Amino acid sequence: MFPIRDHNPSGRTPYVTYALIVINVLVFLSYVSMSDWDLQRFFMTWGLVPARFSTGAGLETLFTSMFLHGGCMHLAGNMLFLWIYGDNLEEEMGHLGYLVFYLACGAAAGLAQALPDPGSPIPMVGASGAIAGVMGGYLLLFPKAKVDVLFIFIIFFRIFAIPAWIVLGLWLGIQIFSGVSTPSDAGGVAYWAHVGGFVAGLVLTLPVWLRRGGQDYWRKTQGHPPHPETRFEAARSNVPLIRRRR
Repeated sequence: MFPIRDHNPSGRTPYVTYALIVINVLVFLSYVSMSDWDLQRFFMTWGLVPARFSTGAGLETLFTSMFLHGGCMHLAGNMLFLWIYGDNLEEEMGHLGYLVFYLACGAAAGLAQALPDPGSPIPMVGASGAIAGVMGGYLLLFPKAKVDVLFIFIIFFRIFAIPAWIVLGLWLGIQIFSGVSTPSDAGGVAYWAHVGGFVAGLVLTLPVWLRRGGQDYWRKTQGHPPHPETRFEAARSNVPLIRRRR
């Protein structure tokens, strides 16, 4: 079950969102062919290692780590989420404001993961903390925007249009539950970075929401995008239907 697109069109070209996607892809391609040993050293150098960061060394990794990814699926998933939610935040915040917002959310996410376990030697990499901030901002501004979610259950799959507050609220709940139930010294997903980035996104988007009237903005738009939403029609399949003979 994962989102594939929203019904919230952007009125401006999201140059920063496109640039972030391109940069993340190019950085990934620059090291993907490294040997396992060289890749480990690379992540230890440019990833956020709490044990090193807590001593005051490697402060730049608070930002460099958000442009690194552990594999193709890690990269693809993050870029999909950024593509879905990023353009609308960029339109509301402006190009420069959105870039500062994105980097600030990524930094907050890194701190949320590193500070609870400052002695951890495990490097943290990925843009998901910054993108979680984008999702938090999206939730505040467009809680009822429709998001198409692909639901897969064994051989059954179908796309459902679900309000953003359900999709993003469920996602946040999963991150909190997983963070609580996962040992702090375990590798894998940085759940607290996701939570920290999401909360930072909510807080940093508050000024934008307040400038638009706060609750009056919600009452005016009823939580939907401030412009007509995109409507997707299901296309009829060209594959002929063959019925079973008795």
